[in-house]
Amino acid sequence: MTNIAVTTWSLEQTAPTDLLPAAAPEGDVRIVRSEVPSPEFSRFLYASVGGDIRWTDRLGWSHARWREHLERPGVETWVAYDHGTPAGYVELSSGDDGVVEIEYFGLIPAFRGRRIGGHLLSYGAARAWDLADRWPGLATTKRVWLHTCSKDGAFAMDNYQRRGFRLFDTRVEEEPDVATPGPWPGAFPA
Repeated sequence: MTNIAVTTWSLEQTAPTDLLPAAAPEGDVRIVRSEVPSPEFSRFLYASVGGDIRWTDRLGWSHARWREHLERPGVETWVAYDHGTPAGYVELSSGDDGVVEIEYFGLIPAFRGRRIGGHLLSYGAARAWDLADRWPGLATTKRVWLHTCSKDGAFAMDNYQRRGFRLFDTRVEEEPDVATPGPWPGAFPA
């Protein structure tokens, strides 16, 4: 198996005023919190959004592992719907001392390029900043951070920076060059 060099950039906001919201797209686009932990739905979102950009770290998770993760206090999934169809999602995860990570964010390929991504990221970052309001016992958010990498979409870094995220770390690591899994086995032609 061959390896590829993957650059990972970590970005952050350190105050709610850092957020520079995008305009809402035209049309029937809504963002709704998925309040019932559903391993099936979360895996669908993960595989559908990340299938063409080599998201593989959670593909092997069991149903129990998904449920354990989703039921942790401070884990939230916000889903963008375009005319009632899931278009993408943002997953938030509260850490210690008021640090919230945007663990996953992205759009299903058919919905990219429609101005939904900036709106969804803006909405997700705002929900990261007010996460403790929905989770009694969690510390007030003091920092929101995320990472993106050279395998992500061409417009990812620009979107993060236009929303007010600032770069704080860059790393380059060798990773196995895995095949693009698609949203299900055989989804993409060889």
